[in-house]
Amino acid sequence: MSETSTLIQSRRVWLAGQFSPLQLEIKDGRIDGVYPYALRDPDIDYKDNRILPGFMDIHTHGAYGFDTNDADPEGLRKWAGRLPEEGVASFLPPTVSDLPPGLTASVKNVADVTETGYEGAEILGIHLEGPYLDMERRGAQPPEAVVPADVEEFERYQQAARGMIRYITLAPEHDEGLRLTKYCAQNGVAVSMGHSGASYEQALLAAANGALSATHVYNGMSPFHHREPGLLGAALRLRNLFGEIICDGLHAHPAAVYHFFAAKGPDFPIMVTDSLRVKNCPPGGIYRLGGHEIEVDRDGAARLKDSGTLAGSTLRMNRGLKFLVEEAMIPFYAALNACTINPARLLGEDRRKGKLAAGYDADIVILADDYEVIQTYCRGRIVYTAAKYPADWQYQKN
Repeated sequence: MSETSTLIQSRRVWLAGQFSPLQLEIKDGRIDGVYPYALRDPDIDYKDNRILPGFMDIHTHGAYGFDTNDADPEGLRKWAGRLPEEGVASFLPPTVSDLPPGLTASVKNVADVTETGYEGAEILGIHLEGPYLDMERRGAQPPEAVVPADVEEFERYQQAARGMIRYITLAPEHDEGLRLTKYCAQNGVAVSMGHSGASYEQALLAAANGALSATHVYNGMSPFHHREPGLLGAALRLRNLFGEIICDGLHAHPAAVYHFFAAKGPDFPIMVTDSLRVKNCPPGGIYRLGGHEIEVDRDGAARLKDSGTLAGSTLRMNRGLKFLVEEAMIPFYAALNACTINPARLLGEDRRKGKLAAGYDADIVILADDYEVIQTYCRGRIVYTAAKYPADWQYQKN
């Protein structure tokens, strides 16, 4: 074994939709090879703990008192450094709607931090959630910042972001001629329909012109009616349309989540946290989102203080996976796809992320049977080890 190579093994390594006893060799940030169990003496033997692909969260606004719109480089670095605690190895920090100076500063900050360096989960790009939304379906987004879609304005944001905007949520009914939808589709930016009152027919046309996904399905969209299916109807009916879903049991009932997965199959649901700065902050405190006060209930729900509207979540990805499997009764393989290979496919990252295979980034999470994270690797480096587990590393070589 070379000094730059690490050999790990477990009797439960996720490969090809099942657990198998295997070894993984990690070298130069990638998986260099996959081998039979116990072929060689491993550097780390995880015994019966599960070795899974690292999670990818493409819709998480912040945590630990930080929000992407703060445009605070140290806040972003701290957040990226702590996301591996929940098994996240890569993510898209999203913005919320803001006036042009604030939004420009937010996307520029993400680009600056990415270029100057950080530790932890990999920043894959930026999710621009707004300002091109529907006023009625804006949710917790600030109304003063919501505007119709504008290609020229988006180009200015993309220039400030130095090309890092990879994903955008917009309301297609406010995108005249679907100009921005088409522009993004032609320039490598994945379009998701959300915070939208679009009719079924408008959503269908948007999908035909390049929209690839629906944002936090069931929330912030025109509801389903048997005579007017709305955006929700399109999200369920269009089998090849990706769809985000917040898996905290508050934004969608377990039965609704089950129906969503039943409609979409295993390859198009995407689990997101939609977490806010209040994640991992004490309940009862008052915090801010897009200029509005939010507070956290004892059950972890983040709500607008003045109206009680759900504003986002405090969900951790590993607990979202547990919710899917244990409460929504989603098969494990489909639940895991939703936080690994499916978001990677949406972003075009599926040739290097989302599964455990030779040549792929060594983004790996070691998960206990209770879904708690034991260790997380980001591009081959162990960046998080749970405090209660180091004493058990008798199977790690000295």
